[in-house]
Amino acid sequence: MMYDYSSTIEFLLDWYDQNARILPWRENPKPYYVWISEIMLQQTRVEAVKSYFERFIHALPDIHSLAVVDEDKLLKLWEGLGYYNRARNLQKAAVILVRDYGGELPSDYTELLKLPGIGSYTAGAIASIAFHIAEPAVDGNVLRVMMRVSGCFDDITEAKVKKQLEEDIRAVMPKSRPGDFNQAVMELGATVCIPVGRPLCDKCPLVHLCQAYKNRTEDKIPVKKEKKQRQIKERTIFVIEAGGEYVLYKREKKGLLAGLMEFPGIEMKLSSSAAEEYLDKMGYSMEQIIPLGDAKHIFSHVEWHMTGYLVRLQERVAEDTKIYGAEKGMNKNPPVWASAKEIEEIYSLPSAFDYYKKFLI
Repeated sequence: MMYDYSSTIEFLLDWYDQNARILPWRENPKPYYVWISEIMLQQTRVEAVKSYFERFIHALPDIHSLAVVDEDKLLKLWEGLGYYNRARNLQKAAVILVRDYGGELPSDYTELLKLPGIGSYTAGAIASIAFHIAEPAVDGNVLRVMMRVSGCFDDITEAKVKKQLEEDIRAVMPKSRPGDFNQAVMELGATVCIPVGRPLCDKCPLVHLCQAYKNRTEDKIPVKKEKKQRQIKERTIFVIEAGGEYVLYKREKKGLLAGLMEFPGIEMKLSSSAAEEYLDKMGYSMEQIIPLGDAKHIFSHVEWHMTGYLVRLQERVAEDTKIYGAEKGMNKNPPVWASAKEIEEIYSLPSAFDYYKKFLI
């Protein structure tokens, strides 16, 4: 459905002037800063992003440094944010920017869309915030706010609904403050017209315009198609130690957590006795095996239900061992032995393993 959102502009900008959160990328909205922050903010809360952003910018202060950084260092800087392809796409885009754009982000919405990892939302955010170009930036927050304001029951998971909203917003965007307008709607969705629980309508500058509030349908809007049920995968994780070092493996280049480090493990849950028997069969000379308990990690479409064991070895396993790669579900890359300090400072171990990482000494 088409809707005229022009009446929201003045109220949104006035509200934003009084309520905008102080954020490092807002204080200095350089194109590079806006780009990095917007990619980090996908699937991640603002408060969590602040420290990651500052650490990332300190290590990689510009597009040139991002283009040439070693991938392991890049992934270590990204560790904990998840969705690691976001970081890889940042580097792919940086290489293109150095090669074709003089190491600068183009001040053109269409050119931004050509870069890896940049879709209509990110292109709109960079164009409007960094370059003051009147392009919409429609994310989940914006969809929720505007669907409630218009009282629209269209399914926001459909691409045509997002596209129509982008067109509706583009038609009314204020030329003088396009970045502030986009950020105002995002900010309202994040802090007032919230996704979980009742929206804080008494604090909303658009309450008098809101059709969902008027019709008491704010709890029914936005409409979203139900997600598919997550697939559950059971795993056994082995934290294997010898001489103060722990064994890690790099995951395969395709699939979940592609190319990241992991503790060895298999795709089944083993009891303590079964785990000991399995490791013995695979050739480990064990000194001790200690149950570490169960943990769960939720990805977008998969849940890992894990049990773990600390395994102390009498001696390190030879690098040419067949221990890790002989059976289904096992990583086929060679092992890496690393101290707890090296794992903390050098190797990128995804948050899926956080529960077991705390047992490193």
